[in-house]
Amino acid sequence: VYAFYEPVEASGDADVQMTLLASNQPEVILYENFEAIDAESSPIRYRACFTTTMSQPLLTETYKPYDKAVPNVAPGWFDCFNADEIGAALRSGEALAFLGTENIHYGIDRVVAVMPDGRGFAWHQINPCGETVFDGDPAPAGCPPQPEG
Repeated sequence: VYAFYEPVEASGDADVQMTLLASNQPEVILYENFEAIDAESSPIRYRACFTTTMSQPLLTETYKPYDKAVPNVAPGWFDCFNADEIGAALRSGEALAFLGTENIHYGIDRVVAVMPDGRGFAWHQINPCGETVFDGDPAPAGCPPQPEG
């Protein structure tokens, strides 16, 4: 469990981004206390935790929501990220999910969820284009071109 993951070095200024409703482009949000892990063995191993002073109403008015957000379980030692707690909060409407970056890797979106108390979480999730292509089928209409190889 430890061997596959590496800490993500925080840049301090661009670690947490969400996609704007107005431009459909990701932009950096206000955040602090960023910590994250990732692994090269899979594009969906990314997990991050942070805090933000931005309110849920402001986020909702500014950034693109993400339907069907389902956080992936993190290793137990990365204790700031509890997928069960985050998932329950998303299902109840307490937490809100937003598109961080679409196709951060082909077929993979970065999803960001924020709790009412400002705790935030990010993870990578397979999107509909990825689900289809990774199953060996051609990409559906509206998907970006598949990378070579």
